[in-house]
Formats: sequence, C-alpha cells, structure tokens
Amino acid sequence: MTTKKILAVILAAIMLVPMFMLGANAENAEYTIVSPYDKVIWEGDGAWGAYKGTLHTHTTYSDADLDLSTMIKGYYNEDYDFVANSDHGVTGVEWNKEPARPLLYLYQYIIGNKVGHLTDEEYEAMTTGTYPLEDGTPRNKKMVCVTGANEFGYITLTKSHTNGFFLPADIGNAWDGGENSFEEAISFVEENGGLSHIDHPGDWLDSNSNPDIVNDPASVKYFGDILLKYKSCLGTEVFNERNGTTGYDRILWDNLLMYCLPYGKNVLGYSNTDAHWLETIDSSFSVFMMEENDMDHIKETMQSGAFFAITRKLRGNNFEIGPKEEFDVIGSDFPYPMFTKLTVDGHKITAAAKDAQQIQFIANGKVIAKQALSGNGEYTLDLDTIEGAEDFLYVRAELLGEGGMCASQALVIDNGSKPLTFEEEEISLIDKIINWFKDTRLYVIFQELARAIG
Repeated sequence: MTTKKILAVILAAIMLVPMFMLGANAENAEYTIVSPYDKVIWEGDGAWGAYKGTLHTHTTYSDADLDLSTMIKGYYNEDYDFVANSDHGVTGVEWNKEPARPLLYLYQYIIGNKVGHLTDEEYEAMTTGTYPLEDGTPRNKKMVCVTGANEFGYITLTKSHTNGFFLPADIGNAWDGGENSFEEAISFVEENGGLSHIDHPGDWLDSNSNPDIVNDPASVKYFGDILLKYKSCLGTEVFNERNGTTGYDRILWDNLLMYCLPYGKNVLGYSNTDAHWLETIDSSFSVFMMEENDMDHIKETMQSGAFFAITRKLRGNNFEIGPKEEFDVIGSDFPYPMFTKLTVDGHKITAAAKDAQQIQFIANGKVIAKQALSGNGEYTLDLDTIEGAEDFLYVRAELLGEGGMCASQALVIDNGSKPLTFEEEEISLIDKIINWFKDTRLYVIFQELARAIG
C-alpha cells in the first residue's frame, strides 16, 4: 500500500469520530427525531422517484436574455423533471401560452431579443416525454409545467425578492406593492391562497461585502420574524444560480432554523437556477422525492420538505461548515452527489449516497460528524454517542462530491416541549427607516454606484 493510501485510510478513520465528545448518558435523553423524509419509500416495490427541478427561472417575458421556448427546451435537454417559470411580476402559465406581460418588458423587442413560447405540439410532446432530445434521441420522460409562479416584484431594481407559487393566472401581474418589501409580497401571496419562499436573502443583506452579517442577530430576526408571521412562507433559498451574491445563505439558513424551530416552524431550504440564460441551467436545483411527478405532488413536497438542495458551484472557506476549497463544476460531466436513503431509527440517522466523497452532519450551525465516502456509501450517525445531542434543535446532512454539494432538509429534534408563541415585536424607528431604505430602488442605485466607484 502506498504512503498516500495509508494516509487516506488513517484520515478516514479519524473522520469516523464525531466532533463532539462522547457522552455516556446521552442515550438516556428523551427526544424524537422528526424527519421530512419519514414517508419516503427509498427502494423496492413502490419506491418513490427522485425528480430534478427548479422553482425559479426567467425568460424574455421579464428580464432574461432568452425566450420561453429556448429556456424550456434547455431544461428539457438537461434532464429536468419539472420547471416553474417565475418571471418578475409575471404569473406563469402553460408554456404554450403567452402570460399577461407588464408594459415595462416591451423593451425586449426594442433591444432585439426574441419573445415567444412553445407551440401546442411542442408543449404536448414535452409534457408527455415524446419530444426528442437535441441530439435526436428519445427522452421518454415527461417534464411538468408548474404554473402560477411569480417573482415579486415587477421592477427588478430592488433586492427584496420573493417567489410566489400556485397563484391564479390573473393575480400578481405587474404587482408593485410600494417599494416591494419581502413582507408586502409574502402577505399578498398568502391573501391569494399561494405559497412562497424568500429569494437569495444574501443579496439583500449584501453578505458578499460583509459575510458576518448572516450571523448578525438583527439579520436573523428580520427574516425569522417574517417566516414566523406567515405560515405560507415556507423557507428561503440556500443555493441560487452560481451563488455569486448568495454564497453565505447556507449559514443564514442554520441561524434561521435555530431562531424559528423553538416556535415550531421548520425553515425549508430551496435551491434554484434563477437562470436568465442557458449557461446557468446546470447551476443550482432541487431533487424532490415523490410518488408521482405532477403538480399536486410537487406542491405537497414543497411543503413537506421531502427534497434535497443541490449546487454545482460554491465558494470556499464558508465559515466552519465549509467547504474549505471553492468548487465550480457547472457544465461538467461529473454526476452530482445524491442521497439514496435518509432514514431515522430511534436516535440513529442512516444516510446512503451515490457519487459522493464526503458526508457531514450539522446541528445548530456546527459540524458534529464527518465521514469520507467512496462514491457510493452508507453512514449511520448515532446521536446517543454525542454529548449534548438532546439540546440540538435539528440535524441536517450534506454530501460533497466531484459533481457538487447536496444538502438535506433539517431533521428536527423534538424533546416534547411546547412551542413558543410568536408575538411580533415593534422595531425601532431607526430600524424601520433602514429596512425601508434597503427595499427601495434608490438604495440599489447608490449601492451599485458605490461598487463602480470602488
């Protein structure tokens, strides 16, 4: 055995040990692990499918560079199973229909961009799987059109963006609620019977310039209070496109979980392409575990959390949870890592994976265990061996491989205590003014001018 192989074996053995001290009394703790994957059938008869999709993407019906027909064909060729087109201020309809377009986006004609949708024949073929791939081979797998998605707001020169889902076609078009704060949009979606999630919160926080802001209690409270106030707001994006302005949203997610779980709300972490051109279709996306690939199951899974968030690009040195080195495999042939099983038995969590080199478990924002994997592997985390596990609010798992990162949703630690009652607090006048200003277009203009000068 070579020196490198010996060293690899030693390192793998070291990584088997959880990063918290072992506790002899941990097994006596009274709690249960509540998993969003508890109903998933992973293998055998009736096994659920793993369906790749995005809930956030764009076309020339708003501010993208490519028309709906080109974008949808791009997703079809990249093996997507469902797509929700969520143009800014444009509520999505079937891909063979023209949505109600705000006048603002007529500029696409002026600058010479193509605007258009699928033909009826193309739509029928793609949604049944009979449409051929670009190389002429049959795909034989349908792609579901998720209608009723809309990225609020209409004028895109703000940073407080929210995705609404399952809205009627005549609701939300050209909506511009004041300066379009997160709360105004989320409230509007809830009043109209829809669901929502917060888009790329790091962009609003400007965490690229100040990464520590995702750990700022004021930032966590701002988003946490919105999530607690609106039941229909399910969570936030943790991966978005290339994660260029949102590379620390995964850290914010952990903080929001710790803030919201005592009130009984699990914050779901979404991953979307937010694509404006074909190059970013293979960037960040989700994989839904479902019995069937249809609108009803997609809506149900969005709420249950039985899905995984995947990204193909992420910066390195992402606080203590890593990864240490940046990776960018967008457009590569590397298969993305994926869980093939994530089950709970008492205080044990067992994860099986494919195309993964490493698995790590995170609880309350800290890595509690890490294990090297050899492509396809299985690992069981026994919380009874970890001191203080009874005080965890959640545990979540992440895979890292040549093809990117795959993150599970939070598995909640339920110790039987009664959830806190959320009572909205009045914020100070200064904070109100600051938050209001950050939601304005004027703020974004000043911000971009300052960056240009800098």
